[in-house]
Amino acid sequence: MRVTHVITRLIVGGAQENTVATVLGLRQKADVQVRLISGPTAGPEGSLEPGVKEIPGLLTVVPELVRPVQPFKDVVALQKLATLLRAQCPDIVHTHSGKAGVLGRLAARRAGVPVIIHHIHGPSFGPFQGPLSNLFFGAAERLAGRVTTHFICSAQAMSRIYLAAGIGRPEMFTRIFSGFDLKPFLEAGNSRALRQQLGLPADAFVIGKVARLFNLKGHEDLFAAVYRLLPRCPRARLLLVGDGPLRPRLERRARAMDLKDKIVFAGLVPPVEVARYVGVMDCLAHLSSREALSRALPQALAAAKPVVAYDFDGADEICLENQTGFLVRSGDVGGVAQRLFELAEDAALRERLGLCGREFVRQHFVVEKMVDAIYHLYRQLTAAKTPEP
Repeated sequence: MRVTHVITRLIVGGAQENTVATVLGLRQKADVQVRLISGPTAGPEGSLEPGVKEIPGLLTVVPELVRPVQPFKDVVALQKLATLLRAQCPDIVHTHSGKAGVLGRLAARRAGVPVIIHHIHGPSFGPFQGPLSNLFFGAAERLAGRVTTHFICSAQAMSRIYLAAGIGRPEMFTRIFSGFDLKPFLEAGNSRALRQQLGLPADAFVIGKVARLFNLKGHEDLFAAVYRLLPRCPRARLLLVGDGPLRPRLERRARAMDLKDKIVFAGLVPPVEVARYVGVMDCLAHLSSREALSRALPQALAAAKPVVAYDFDGADEICLENQTGFLVRSGDVGGVAQRLFELAEDAALRERLGLCGREFVRQHFVVEKMVDAIYHLYRQLTAAKTPEP
């Protein structure tokens, strides 16, 4: 079985880490030959390219496959993708992210690929976009949806969003949680040395956030919640793990709110080091407004850290109210501050939620379980496409 994955770029991010883990896991299957096509990776978010470049013949980079809409480059990228896929002759094309999702599926159709799968890591249309952007991206997704054999969703919420937009049919969607290597998070400890290195007091109540410093990730709402929390909990500190184009603006915002000494910008942390940083957190807050299901949520729970999240997209599929953490209505900064205060004041509550979350993640987010589920779906879809003798 020949499989080609297509993604827009390999920055350090949840969708990209999922894709790389899937590709590397599938390489261990004796009957699978897997390849990966990506656009160029650049910017402050970091790159996962080195980990796949060292494997001969695995990665092909298409320079014109870029994230912004650029009509000339998009046409060239579509042609190059179709040419590559004709040469590779895959049985399955599995696409990820918005731009590669649309162009990759259309190119796969041109190349006559029998099975075309799109992995929805987050919607490309919705209330976070303006009317014109929604019109354009919605139309593009409906066009690509017509040539899609099946959709994989990181959260059930994605199937509801796409079906409501007239894309696909219910039987075309399968939820497969985004698995990862649990071991580093299960073993993550509260390192005094790392706290000292980051300038975090030993008795600080550390609220963590692991995300790119990018639009729609909810950093400014989190700043506002911490600002409200501090008078009641002066030992609160905010630890931001990740980098991105919004860093200068967020640093200015922290200074303007007199939070400079309360917020630690850890910057870009290699994926293999993220667990160490999660270990020094007391809880994780994720106030995103667009994401299927943030990878940071199960990672924190694997380290037995309770989570506070906005009730967006698929957050309620892992942030189980008063079981693994607390869901707060999107935009309710006061509600976030209150939940953080409750966690800061009650160590037993943090422990109960964290241990429940750890058990939930052990059951659902093992990376091998994810790879096996994708592999068996591949087998089902290719069998359905194979004509009977």
